[in-house]
Amino acid sequence: QVQLAESGGGLVQTGGSLTLSCAVSGRTSDIWAMAWFRQTPGKERKFVGATRWSIESLFYVDSVKDRFIISRDTAKNTVYLQMNSLKLEDSAVYYCAAGTKNWNPRIARDYDYWGQGTQVTVSS
Repeated sequence: QVQLAESGGGLVQTGGSLTLSCAVSGRTSDIWAMAWFRQTPGKERKFVGATRWSIESLFYVDSVKDRFIISRDTAKNTVYLQMNSLKLEDSAVYYCAAGTKNWNPRIARDYDYWGQGTQVTVSS
C-alpha cells in the first residue's frame, strides 16, 4: 500500500506562484511513477504532469508547459508541483497519484493510489 498526502494549496492572484507537495508513505519501492491531476466541479479529472519515480522523466500537458515544474525528492519521499504564472483556469482541486507499473502517464486509470486533493484558487 502507498499513501499520498497533498499540501500547499490556497488562494493566489493571477500571475502568482504556488508550490504543492505530495508526501508519499508506505511501500515506496512499489512506485513506478507519480503524477498530478486536477479537477473542477462537474468535470473529469485531467492530467497535469507526471514523472518517473526512480529517474527524471517528465511529462506535462501542453497548457502548463513552461509554467509548471514537477520535481521529486526520493530521499524525502516527496513530489512537488511548482506552479508559476498562474491563470484563472488553473483553479481546481489538485490530486497527486502514484502508479506501480509501466503506464501511459496521461491516463488516470493507470494510477493505483490517489491523495485526497488540495484546492488551488486563482483570483483576478
